[in-house]
Amino acid sequence: MHNVPIRWLLLLATIFQLAGCSGMGEKVSTGFGLWGGKDTGEKPAALVEFKPTAELKSSWQERVGGAGDTVLFPAVVSDGIYAVGLEGKISRFSADTGKQQWIIDSGRKISGGVGADSALVAVGTAKGEVMAFDTKGQPLWQARLSSEILSAPQVANDIVVVRTGDGRIFGLDARDGKRKWIYQRAMPALSLRSNAGVVVAHGAVFAGFAGGKLVALNLATGNMGWEATVALPRGTTELERVTDVSSLPVVDGRMICATAYQGRTACFDIASGNLLWARDVSSSAGLAMDDRTVYVSDTRGAIHALDKNSGASLWKQDKLLARQVTAPLALGRYIAVADVQGYVHLLSREDGSFAARIATDGSQIGAPPVALNKGFLVQTRNGGLYALTVQ
Repeated sequence: MHNVPIRWLLLLATIFQLAGCSGMGEKVSTGFGLWGGKDTGEKPAALVEFKPTAELKSSWQERVGGAGDTVLFPAVVSDGIYAVGLEGKISRFSADTGKQQWIIDSGRKISGGVGADSALVAVGTAKGEVMAFDTKGQPLWQARLSSEILSAPQVANDIVVVRTGDGRIFGLDARDGKRKWIYQRAMPALSLRSNAGVVVAHGAVFAGFAGGKLVALNLATGNMGWEATVALPRGTTELERVTDVSSLPVVDGRMICATAYQGRTACFDIASGNLLWARDVSSSAGLAMDDRTVYVSDTRGAIHALDKNSGASLWKQDKLLARQVTAPLALGRYIAVADVQGYVHLLSREDGSFAARIATDGSQIGAPPVALNKGFLVQTRNGGLYALTVQ
């Protein structure tokens, strides 16, 4: 479905809604909802030639199962990497060498990827099941939630935080899977089918929602600390008013930033939720942040660099249009993004120019690159797991 232009998918969802099939709000399966950047039906921009100023190398590569039409997020914890394929085989690899340390079969089809900490590994399924294992792959517990799980669970402070497709967030006890709290909110008539989960930081859970909202929840209790508006729905039709935070927010010590489809990019004070600045940059793929800049992959595939303090535009790289690029990863002097054809691009932090490029297995990379101690990790739709370094 990811090759179908978004306008037809949205139109189809509207027809279904008008026919009366919407009870709790329709989940619109867009061309980007499960596999990154917006699929407009445009032909991906041709790769431009450039003089490399750095080199991307694969330090190791392994295979896990393919992902089908889902995005499967790997997890990096200390010196270990956990990854899973759609058919449910979970593997642990050495982060340094890529050596497979163990593999287990969960017996379920996995729909959101892996979450882990130093003691527990968790995955979710399209049937709303959460399965937890210890770090040697031994099963610990299972729990059933209210609907499909399209994002990787997050594990912190003995709590497993899981987001379900019906707009709920669950806090589960990491010891036995029993529910500690639940947060839920009303959903609009139409919303994007998104693999965005939650971010856990500073004892809080941060999550974006349909309708352009961003919330901060207490990790221990699930109580809401604040709610902020990333973007307000605009337009007269339900299609025009789809304004969802369909990617993960990013956090540092003092601020949190998020971006919305058909909306804008905004940063807030992390303690109060007060707006610091906003820019009209729409994204479904997501964003990244370093000590001075916020980087956004917009809905057409351009990469924007915005001043972290003011939101002022610093540069824009527009040579990756319609390549369905991932959210960026900030890597010191460089920014990494991946695309629909399995290429990984390295951009200069200073001006957005191309610094390096490397091909993987030719299939789409949907989840954003993940930082490693040395370099970063990408997982392809066909099940390739690549550890890349910058030289």
